[in-house]
Amino acid sequence: MNMRTCAVAGMFYPRDPSHLEQLLGTFFSGTKAVAGNPIGIVSPHAGYIYSGQVAAHAFGALSPDFAGTFVVIGPSHRGYLTSVSEIPWETPLGVIDTDTEFVRALDIEADEYSHRDEHSIEVQVPFIKYRFPRAQIAPVMMGQQDYASALQLAKKILAAVRLTKREVRIVASSDFSHYVPEEKAKSDDLYAIEPLKTLDTKEFYRRIEERGVTACGYGPIAAMVTACAGLGAKAAELIRYATSGETTGEYREVVGYAGIAVI
Repeated sequence: MNMRTCAVAGMFYPRDPSHLEQLLGTFFSGTKAVAGNPIGIVSPHAGYIYSGQVAAHAFGALSPDFAGTFVVIGPSHRGYLTSVSEIPWETPLGVIDTDTEFVRALDIEADEYSHRDEHSIEVQVPFIKYRFPRAQIAPVMMGQQDYASALQLAKKILAAVRLTKREVRIVASSDFSHYVPEEKAKSDDLYAIEPLKTLDTKEFYRRIEERGVTACGYGPIAAMVTACAGLGAKAAELIRYATSGETTGEYREVVGYAGIAVI
């Protein structure tokens, strides 16, 4: 069967299934669902030792009974154009099916080659396979991240939801500040995140630009928040924020991670 094989297993997360399952179980043990049934989340995509606990808090905000389609939007780190993947995705915990009907309803070009080595979506998939074993995914890699592109992607997601009548949860895959002192990372990241609490994506973009915040998935975040607003969401909640310094003990150059739920 043609499938998207693991590209970063053994690097970003354990390749051994029992080790991965044990690690994810530990991550999820301290999480709880958020009241209001969130429609979307922001989840980081660094190595699990750095950002896995934050990602688990983001996914843990969702009801574990969810069995619909996760629209997973990740930024392209290699400069590829926006594309979807239509094939199943391999994880060490087993294969997760792609909702091909929904993916095709997005009316975005499929390009399996572009997805082959990109980690921003892959890192999210084991969380979904472990926590939501009956769910499917709709992988979307976002190239252009300007504001107009984010709104256009949100429009396509909403159109696909209307056409397929799927129950969806939308995941925006993003880390925040990269390789800056921890104090600056926290200040800049929380400043950028604040307007998302009222779903104000335009102000989010303005603050990203004002502070030069090096969030790699600001476009996926805006697309997710906009689509969630179209599905009835009214607010967002910062569930957890951390930096790589908490793992490494090195605070002069950190990466920021945020788990956010859109309700």
